[in-house]
Amino acid sequence: MTNKTEQRRDWMAVLAKSDSATLRRLWSDLDDEARFTTLRPAETGMVMVRGRAGGDGMAFALGEMTVTRCTVRLDGSDVLGFAYVAGRDRRHAEIAARADALLQTDRRNAVEAALIAPLRAAQAEARAVARRKAAATRVDFFTMVRGENPR
Repeated sequence: MTNKTEQRRDWMAVLAKSDSATLRRLWSDLDDEARFTTLRPAETGMVMVRGRAGGDGMAFALGEMTVTRCTVRLDGSDVLGFAYVAGRDRRHAEIAARADALLQTDRRNAVEAALIAPLRAAQAEARAVARRKAAATRVDFFTMVRGENPR
């Protein structure tokens, strides 16, 4: 897998997992004049989620999940932006697709600094908060040695 593919997979994951309100705010602050043509308007549907027993066992159908997808083209180029996000937030999918398109251009550094870096930091903080909450509820069990029961 190429480095570009891994980088794109990384920023698409950050966009898809981002908080919608934060994404909208950062996008409006980006102030980019890029124009887009919508190829596939944001639409909501269902996907089958698959799982594996133990992480490496046989695959099985876990259940269905609602997702919203969107595809755009950056005007004046052949650059396409794609997004799939969990849930029904059409605007989230649209912004993520637009950001994906811009990240494939020479504006990448500016978009990463204004959008991806703050989203990645917010997601890391949310994970740290969740870890701290989980650690606060941790219970250490121990085995107590008992003497013999007299009869």
